[in-house]
Amino acid sequence: MPEAQVFITRQLPVGLEQLQQVANVEVWAERQPPPYDVLLKKVKAIDGLLCLLTDRIDEQLIAAGNLKVISQVAVGYDNIDVAAATAKRIPVGHTPGVLTDATADFTWALLMAAARRVVEADRFTRTGLWRTWEPDLLLGPNITGATLGIVGFGRIGQAVARRAKGFDMRILYASTYQWEPELENSLGVKFVPLEQLLQESDFVTLHTPGSDDTYHLFSDRQFDLMKPEAILINTARGTVVDPDSLYRALTNGKIAAAAVDVTEPEPIPNDSPLLTLDNLIITPHIGSASRQTRSKMAKMAIANLIAGLRGDRLPDCVNPEIYQ
Repeated sequence: MPEAQVFITRQLPVGLEQLQQVANVEVWAERQPPPYDVLLKKVKAIDGLLCLLTDRIDEQLIAAGNLKVISQVAVGYDNIDVAAATAKRIPVGHTPGVLTDATADFTWALLMAAARRVVEADRFTRTGLWRTWEPDLLLGPNITGATLGIVGFGRIGQAVARRAKGFDMRILYASTYQWEPELENSLGVKFVPLEQLLQESDFVTLHTPGSDDTYHLFSDRQFDLMKPEAILINTARGTVVDPDSLYRALTNGKIAAAAVDVTEPEPIPNDSPLLTLDNLIITPHIGSASRQTRSKMAKMAIANLIAGLRGDRLPDCVNPEIYQ
């Protein structure tokens, strides 16, 4: 029997046969994440932890055990105290690159649904309000030829821009730095300050990481700069948008609509006033939820976990400095 012990904090969409050849595996069977005190107890007796963004892997938890590896089924890792892991020379794995296209596709699903009021129209029909064809029923803006503002221009932002070219859109982007002219020309994009992007864009889509620098990047001031007919899309992190400011913007006519796949907090509380708004679409963090993408993410996370258990370099390591 394998001697290594592994705890996985949620059911995965792939088989665990390869992992079970090198470790004894326990999988948390509940839909909800394991409570922190359960994680704290489990970590004392395991060598490898495979976790999700919903799991708090902080300094206390890392110090409580003798982990050989932490592997996360996500690109981001702001739920993990990487500095604490690095101090104990624990490699931290993640799953970069694989979800770019799935998230860009879903960004466009939200953008088009919000623009053409698809969710409102479905609700309108199901509640028996559709009586006849009406010239002014559920009107929305054109997408083709509109101006798209992309905030954050990494892999996903660039993938969104490539899709926007098919709609003959004018594409602006705001980022921490300007990309080289060759990339800008190939994607047909223009680098502008965030303020200008907000003032000129018909659609604004967010693709920034969650960090101290981007916390509530969108609040009252940013919404005040946007067009009243503008639509906001967020498939990045819920913390990038102040939920109270978003509510005010949507109810006071600062913007026309929004569609978000992430919220602050997650899941959104059942009593949130945002849930009462018809001009807001909220989905449960499913931007990467294609079968192929989620399976690939799980396989990458398992590969990182196995490498860490064997003492090998992780294929996708957040803190490679531990190998120096």
